[in-house]
Amino acid sequence: MGNCCGSPGVSSEKKKAKKQNPFSIDYNVTHGSGGGKFSVLKDPTGRDIGTRYDLGGELGRGEFGITYLCTDKSTGEHLACKSISKKKLRTAVDIEDVRREVEIMKHLPKHPNIVSLTDTYEDDDAVHLVMELCEGGELFDRIVARGHYTERAAAAVTRTIVEVVQMCHKHGVMHRDLKPENFLFANKKESSPLKAIDFGLSVFFTPGERFTEIVGSPYYMAPEVLKRNYGQEVDVWSAGVILYILLCGVPPFWAETEQGVAQAIIRSVIDFKRDPWPKVSDNAKDLVKRMLDPDPKRRLTAQEVLDHPWLQNAKKAPNVPLGETVKARLKQFSVMNKFKKRALRVVAEHLSVEEAAGIKEMFQMMDTNNQGQITLEELKVGLQKIGQQVPDPDLQILMEAADADGNGALDYGEFVAVSIHLRKMGNDEHLHKAFLYFDQNKSGFIEIEELTDSLADDLGENSEEVINAIIRDVDTDKDGRISYEEFAAMMKAGTDWRKASRQYSRERFNSLSLKLMKEGSLQSTNGGR
Repeated sequence: MGNCCGSPGVSSEKKKAKKQNPFSIDYNVTHGSGGGKFSVLKDPTGRDIGTRYDLGGELGRGEFGITYLCTDKSTGEHLACKSISKKKLRTAVDIEDVRREVEIMKHLPKHPNIVSLTDTYEDDDAVHLVMELCEGGELFDRIVARGHYTERAAAAVTRTIVEVVQMCHKHGVMHRDLKPENFLFANKKESSPLKAIDFGLSVFFTPGERFTEIVGSPYYMAPEVLKRNYGQEVDVWSAGVILYILLCGVPPFWAETEQGVAQAIIRSVIDFKRDPWPKVSDNAKDLVKRMLDPDPKRRLTAQEVLDHPWLQNAKKAPNVPLGETVKARLKQFSVMNKFKKRALRVVAEHLSVEEAAGIKEMFQMMDTNNQGQITLEELKVGLQKIGQQVPDPDLQILMEAADADGNGALDYGEFVAVSIHLRKMGNDEHLHKAFLYFDQNKSGFIEIEELTDSLADDLGENSEEVINAIIRDVDTDKDGRISYEEFAAMMKAGTDWRKASRQYSRERFNSLSLKLMKEGSLQSTNGGR
């Protein structure tokens, strides 16, 4: 299940595994394409959601459902309603995922930092989950928007996240997917509470119970998850990864490939040398090390994290800004995306008449209802018709990247960018033209001043730090400028670490885990469920 809350116009739905996980029980149940004569929820509030609620505009869209603004007819209260099409629930595992998330949210007591489930409805076609509306934005976005960022602010966020973990563990729930995207602010106020909003991968557990299914998001995954033998300690590890990112702006275990990420996690070597770590207090670094201990038996429990001196004295934690580097690193991901989008627009402007006509014809073919927009489902069906097989998680990421106005569908201009991307940027002539757009002085390199000028509208504050961060990422030979080869590599590269999807981890990390076992990087320690 995905994120059920969000700001209007922004797709906040998270990706979800569509294929049955090979490490789950094989129920051998399918429901065909006829939809909904089967039951999902055990005890829904009712059958007809319209008796109490009015569904308004779309807030977010995902593979399994659409989240709408929802208004209580009697009180006028604004909520969020996630409507999950039964046609999308293709296996018993899909059904169990939805059922379990609802049961967990009902089981957990009311908590100021967990989004509340208000009502559940189920009819022949869909399951409707009515939830608290969170419209204050994602955790990272709030950090970037602040004037400065300090250890004290990081401590406050960490305390909230670990209090959620502690409460879950106390009530026999393991979250298994803690990451910044799963925490939203309730409203726009500076004092707004931070809320955990996604329990789609959470499970009930008993003390000592072991699990084997690889779930979660790669960069936040504990080493014992990759070894397929884990318990609730994985949540503290994930919270430790978030703390590391809060303090320095990048993940502790990062690599360009899935295998590299997995190996970095297994090695568990933490870098405390890069900026701003020399400025970070010893207490903060001690807590990070103890939350990221690769041995789950030595790793701190949630209660021990809360008892740690750095959090016990959170109000006394240094209030000195960690520097613009941290904010710039967090912001660079969205700006990098804009850099690539700007380049794609340039490519689109230089398409030949024949290429442009072909793309327009394809757009009209996929736009089956002639509304001038293509939904994710229409894109998927259309690509299948022309023989393009794009994995669902990649298609979802591509859709989100191209959907510049965030309305959950692609207009013609956005579709052009997708079409160019799907051609894998194979036409070097197109790439050269895009490169020349940025290389204003025709020196053969994109220099800092040229990149700043080209992206001026997207930069805002801290532009120098953001541009420097982009240069550092793209400039692989470290000469302070971007060559054509480096530009082309960026345009052909995959998505950044913030976009790691649930299906990506479930399917690819399962096979990667097996591969690493064969190579001897992991020891097989199966013995759980």
